[in-house]
Order: sequence, then structure tokens, then C-alpha cells
Amino acid sequence: MAVFEGLSERFSHIITKLKNKATLSELEIKQIMREIRVALLEADVNFLVVKEFVKKVSEKALGEEILKSLTPSQQVIKIVNEEMIALMGSTHSKLKVASKPPTIILMCGLQGSGKTTICGKLAKMLKAQGKKPMLVACDIYRPAAIEQLKVVAGKAGVAVFEQGKKNPVKIVKSALKEVSILGIDTVIVDTAGRLHIDTELMEELKDLKKAFSPDEILFVADSMTGQDAVNVAKKFDEELDITGVILTKLDGDTRGGAALSIKAVTGKPIKYCGVGEKLEDIEPFHPDRMASRILGMGDVLTLIEKAQTAYSEEEAQHMQKKMRENSFTLDDYLKQFDKMKSMGNMADMVKMIPGMNKKLKGQSLDIDDKKIAHTKAIILSMTMEERDNPDIIKAGRRKRISKGSGTTIQEVNQLLKQFYATKSMMKQMSGKGKNSFKMPF
Repeated sequence: MAVFEGLSERFSHIITKLKNKATLSELEIKQIMREIRVALLEADVNFLVVKEFVKKVSEKALGEEILKSLTPSQQVIKIVNEEMIALMGSTHSKLKVASKPPTIILMCGLQGSGKTTICGKLAKMLKAQGKKPMLVACDIYRPAAIEQLKVVAGKAGVAVFEQGKKNPVKIVKSALKEVSILGIDTVIVDTAGRLHIDTELMEELKDLKKAFSPDEILFVADSMTGQDAVNVAKKFDEELDITGVILTKLDGDTRGGAALSIKAVTGKPIKYCGVGEKLEDIEPFHPDRMASRILGMGDVLTLIEKAQTAYSEEEAQHMQKKMRENSFTLDDYLKQFDKMKSMGNMADMVKMIPGMNKKLKGQSLDIDDKKIAHTKAIILSMTMEERDNPDIIKAGRRKRISKGSGTTIQEVNQLLKQFYATKSMMKQMSGKGKNSFKMPF
């Protein structure tokens, strides 16, 4: 599911109506504002946040300069976009780095928010950036919490420190003694969560804050809980003065109320968001890019960044050349499956391309392991000549390929159809077609 899919569809509908109007009256703008208000409230955005947002947009949209401009509809869209960016924090808020290592990051949140998993995701991301992080197990109450963190650390390929059910302050103190020995520059402390806010939880977190003065205190919020996440974040901020928020399960949140409310209510920025189940599924939170996604305008920069992590510079140049020359083969197609899979959900990626969200509505582009296995089997059952020139694969060859790959003729036909569609789209993206879009690799 695409991030904020429901809200994005509502805004796309509103924007389409705006674009179809050459002029706008004051009455029409007020009607648009009512639709925006309803869309935001249905997305579970905080009522006071909605009220202030609509007020700001209305004041600017109803200005004499806008009403008399040649393209008032475009001006209104621009205002909505700018105010939405401001609502979510204007710019990406980076992690604070200690002047003298290690940087200490204290993670906090309620049980079930995905805190332990996000610790692993953050560690893996920092490792990819050249850091040497270590996870510290301070959730001493939840059964198997320590084991879960060790498993997550193993998958992320980072160090983990645990001392069983000792006092959390003593655990962190012992962990910091290991830092210089192991060359660790970032310590991520996984603290205990609770099913609800309680005094004991807060006192434990306050003790950790007082003892180590962490560089970051990040509240982990489950975006699917909407306004509950916002209210809990506010309480944690009042008690701990958090430095930022990480939103989890953003890929499963069809509404988006937490993301659009949390900065306005707490005053603290969203720094990262979890967008899937894999450890790679974490993204820096860019308000401008998120606003663009919500308004159905795509998110090219994030798509480029995902592609750059999957492709080396040499691979990127080779692929760009293939696309320019229109010499993309079934062998190339086979290699791209694993690359694309490592970048994340295919449907969500394609929807980052401006204008593609509408074209792909209702279509599934998910790539699962079974489909990949079938695809590989089919292509590997072809001769090199057939892979280089699939036009020669007629009925007899298709029958042979299906038999050799243990698939049906229909599956072979479907693969070839998908290959030609992909090739056509890549040709368009490389700058050879109408409304072309340059591929990011």
C-alpha cells in the first residue's frame, strides 16, 4: 500500500478539479477549503491542526493577488503544498552527532510501536553511512525482548550489548566501557515499552537521561494509531523533552493523521519513518517530499536515492546506455529483479514518478519470491539468442520454454508481455518518448 494512499486520492481529486478551472471565484475557493478540511479530518489529523491549516491556506488563497492572477488554480495548489510542508516541519531534521564519540540515541515509546525493530533499521542505515553503531538492550521486562534485539542486530550486522535484567542505567554504563574497545561511534539504547504511559516507565527513562545526557531522545510512534500516537508523543515530550520522532508502519497507514499532526502538536520534528517490514525499509522524513506524495505529485528524489543504494556507478552508467540504445534484453531484465526487490515495494516506487499514481490505480506491481523464481526459471530456460531477441519466441519455442521451466505457456506469455511493457516504459523514461522522465540510475 502506498504511503497516505487514501488522503492522496482525496487531494488528487481536489487538485484535478482545480486544474480544470481557468478562473476561481471566492465562493469556489471556500468550497475547495471545505473539501480540504473534510479530507484532513477523515485522515485523522488533529482538529486544531486542521483548523489552523485551512485558515492559513484560505487567507493566502483569498488574497487579491491570487484571485486576479492568470492561473489562480495553480497558485492555490502552490499554497496548499507550501503550507503542508510547513505543517510537517519544512526541512529534514538530521540526527545530532556528538562532538566526541559516541553519539548516544535513547529510543522510547509504547509497547507494540515497533521500537526494537526500528532500532535495527536505524543501526543498519547508519552502518551503511559509514558509522559503527551498537544496540544496547535495556528492555528488561518484556519476555524475549533481549533475544529479539539480538536477532535484529544480527540481521543488521551490528554489535549488540546486553546484561540480562540488570538495572538499565548500569547496563548502559557497562556498554559505554566497551565502546572504545570495539570502535563504536553510535550507541542506540532500546528501552522498555509499556502498554500505556505509567510513572515507573517515565522515571526509568528520566534516570537514563540524567545519567548519560543522550544526544537524541527519539519517540517511536505507530502511525496507524493516528491521534493516539500524537497524544502519547505529547506526553513523552512533556516528561522527557524528546528531540524527535520516528514514525513506524507508515506503509500501512492509509490516513496519515499522525504524520500531519505530530510536529504541530509537539513542536518536535519527524526524523525518520518506517515504510515496510524489512530492515532496509527506513527513510529520512522530508516534509517537502512527503507533501508531494500526499498531493499526488510523486517523489523523484527519494526514488533516486533508493536507486543509488541498489546500483553502483558503473552499473548505473551501463543501464543508462542500454536504455538510450533501446538494447535492454531479457538477461538485463533478469538481473534487474533482484535490484528492484532490494529497493522496496515496486508499486510504491513507481508511484513516486509524477503522474504514475493515477495510471497504475488498481494495478498490482508487487514482486514476491515465488514470482521471481518463476521469472528466473522461464528466462533461464531460453537460449542466449532468445534472451537477446525475444521477438523470435513464437508458439513452438514458448511451448519448449514452459516445459523446461515447469511453468505454463500462459506464464511465459505473461512474462514476455511484462518485459515489452517494461522496455517501453524505460524507453520513455530515458528521454525518448513523450512526457519523458529521466531514470535515476
